[in-house]
Amino acid sequence: MDVMLALIELVLTAELYNKDLAFDVDDMPHHIRAHYWSALDKTVPRPVYVTESDVKQIYGVDGVRELLAGLPFVGFEEFGSQITLTVFDLACRWFVKRSGARELVGKNPVLSSYFEKMGLLNASYEGAKRADRPKEASRAWIDSLLADVAGEKGSEDMLKLVYISAPDEIEQSLDDLVLTGDQVDEVSKIGRAIQYREYLRGIGLTDIGKLLFVGPPGTGKTSMARAISRKLHLPFIEVRLSMITDQYLGETAKNIDRTFYLSKKLSPCILFVDEFDFVAKNRSSDESAALKRAVNTLLKAIDEISLVKDGVLLITATNHPQLLDHAVWRRFDEIVDFNLPDLKMRREIFDILLRNIEGEIDTEELAELTEDYSGSDLRVVLRDAVLSALLTERTTLTQQDLLKSIKSFDKRINLKKTELIA
Repeated sequence: MDVMLALIELVLTAELYNKDLAFDVDDMPHHIRAHYWSALDKTVPRPVYVTESDVKQIYGVDGVRELLAGLPFVGFEEFGSQITLTVFDLACRWFVKRSGARELVGKNPVLSSYFEKMGLLNASYEGAKRADRPKEASRAWIDSLLADVAGEKGSEDMLKLVYISAPDEIEQSLDDLVLTGDQVDEVSKIGRAIQYREYLRGIGLTDIGKLLFVGPPGTGKTSMARAISRKLHLPFIEVRLSMITDQYLGETAKNIDRTFYLSKKLSPCILFVDEFDFVAKNRSSDESAALKRAVNTLLKAIDEISLVKDGVLLITATNHPQLLDHAVWRRFDEIVDFNLPDLKMRREIFDILLRNIEGEIDTEELAELTEDYSGSDLRVVLRDAVLSALLTERTTLTQQDLLKSIKSFDKRINLKKTELIA
């Protein structure tokens, strides 16, 4: 990192943001926004000052005065150690001549707007907006919303029901997954629906953004939901229905209402409901009245949530679609199948899993030997092979390492089948 260039980017951004009230908080590049974010105001309040302490916290850099001492357009105010630009135009001319300036501007909407008007650095405001992450992607945004929720009655019980992740905290991307064409299309549709929310609202098409993921365990339902969160920069709220089921079934209905209410408070976001069949099961005649009420509560909550109106993308997942109540199916605008990977997909999964590991591996052979394996099973195979190699202090894998691991996994499957039969 060119520290001097980064520091001048910071000071230029602060000055332009302070002067032009047309800029909103999403125009600030994410690393600067995160530092100056106000949980109380839910924005970056003006004016933004740059001090030596700010530089230390954002970039981990000491000795700022010494670094910038030779620049004639930089000044320091002793009170608060504030860094200022004495000649703005001179600072801009210095900035554009530095190697790496174009890359920084390409992810900084504030600077890209200014330099685009000046015809410099091939800057594009719209391009920078797409390249930067919005405020909803950060933990700071989520925490500021949770601070409001924490003041409500019963908030502690409500927050215990869910796991909340910021998109920035999700490591797995869609590029790490092997998806079918239908799954790729579904992600594209969701992105367009978010982009055109106001249009959809205007034409009255609001019952959109309710997805049901169906497939065997280990086929990537949860991974895809989390990767969508990262891709679309939406906070991820995960709830397992087994977590919110209480021994007092009346409390289960209340917990369902609490989780859906919380998702609306944290919108825009993804509400991911795993183990969907745990409550949304068939309402047979011999079920208790309380359980039927819980199912009815869940169905009503689904009816009353909308990506278009509420900014909540609802994704549910089940390993047992045959258990779902018949009334559940019509409440989802998309049913997304997650089948066990075929030969081509298994090879692609192995290629991804092995991309950072040294070794001459024939993934075609591995794919042929792993029929009926889930993507999760293939990761277990690789993990076993890596750990076995480390026992002999090897960080390079061989084909034999993987073949041995597959053989071991097959024995485990056969043992499990034997136990089930017994």
